[in-house]
Amino acid sequence: MPVVSADLDGEALYAVAFAGTLATSVIGMVVTGLWSDRSGPVVPLYAAVGLFAAGLLIAGFAGTMELLVLGRLIQGLGIGGQTVALYVVVARVYPADLHGRVFALFSAAWVVPSLIGPFLAGAVAEYLHWRWVFLGVAVLTVIAFILVASRLRGVDLSGTEQQEPSRRVLGRVALAIVVAALAVTLSLTGRVSKDFGATTGWLVAAATLVALAIAVRPLLPRGALVARRGLPSVIVMRGLIAGTLFGAEVYVPLLLTSEYGFGPTMAGLALTVAAIAWAVAAEMQGRYGDRLGNERIAMIGLSLLAFATIVGATTALLHLPAAVLITAWAFAGGGVGLMYPRLTVLTLAYSTKENQGFNSAALSISDSLGSSAAIALMGLIFISLGSAQLAFGMVFVAATALAALALVPGLRLTQVPEQPAAPRTVVVSDGT
Repeated sequence: MPVVSADLDGEALYAVAFAGTLATSVIGMVVTGLWSDRSGPVVPLYAAVGLFAAGLLIAGFAGTMELLVLGRLIQGLGIGGQTVALYVVVARVYPADLHGRVFALFSAAWVVPSLIGPFLAGAVAEYLHWRWVFLGVAVLTVIAFILVASRLRGVDLSGTEQQEPSRRVLGRVALAIVVAALAVTLSLTGRVSKDFGATTGWLVAAATLVALAIAVRPLLPRGALVARRGLPSVIVMRGLIAGTLFGAEVYVPLLLTSEYGFGPTMAGLALTVAAIAWAVAAEMQGRYGDRLGNERIAMIGLSLLAFATIVGATTALLHLPAAVLITAWAFAGGGVGLMYPRLTVLTLAYSTKENQGFNSAALSISDSLGSSAAIALMGLIFISLGSAQLAFGMVFVAATALAALALVPGLRLTQVPEQPAAPRTVVVSDGT
């Protein structure tokens, strides 16, 4: 993205290119969650893949930063829809006692992309052109879609007979659009600050955050905004740790390229360390999560995440060697990798067939809004401060504050009562 921003003269929209995608994913999550509860997750998944691929093509052929951001917004619709649809597939195909292992495998599936993805994306941008990053992923998306579609053919993943009234469904979709619009507005506050001054930018950000909290409330379980024990705390914690990690991680490659002279290839490779640690920690959670317990996992994961952001702030402010930041960021990946799949398992454990789509969407909404809001606010911090060294440092300080705040829901997760295992569904070669 630093290369794209420079090529399209889009520094003011740098944060929007990340946060906007997360913002519009909320619409995809809500629509897919409701759609999956009513008629099953297969068709919504297909529609989400189509939107994701269309967004990639628009971004790949974009001639301006504004058009690239439009492509990223459409990608967000598809990303949100895919995430929720796949969660519902897991809930309806696999028994509850296998959910921990399945979501550990979801994280483990990041290993190969994490090993080669950031490095390859940097190399493509540096030696070919950044457009091929988007266009190449579009090709991979088609291949992945064919693999998944072939395994879902013939599997009964139908919805429930008890369906919400159409008026309520339309109301939630409308709220999702409002939430996405507010999140995009929040991501634009950096540009407002640059054009009209820091004070105006912060005032707009504060007003938008209040409106966002009001609008998103019906899309989350009751009590989420006050971190009530159980599912509400699971949902809000997911948003806080997502905001901590991704809000700060956006600036890791930017710090390495602008202050340490790294090329795009090496800056991308630096993120690989954190991604590998994420996958390893997720596997450990899958094996030993029940033994450790929810609150202990939260304490360990948040401690690792806070340690990484504190080291990030110290590195930026004192200009420590880049290796310090790269090493510390592995702790961030490990901490979140330990917590992320556990929170997904807990969400499904608290769910029934009637609300699997809603709760999965709520988890993903919290994830995306936490990330997009943190990226937007950290972008505002970055633009508001004149010194690059101070700006990078304060971004990581803000991330540390979010990690500390996540302790509140982290200590309210509680244990979920044992549920009877769901019947297993086996798919054989002929699709039955």
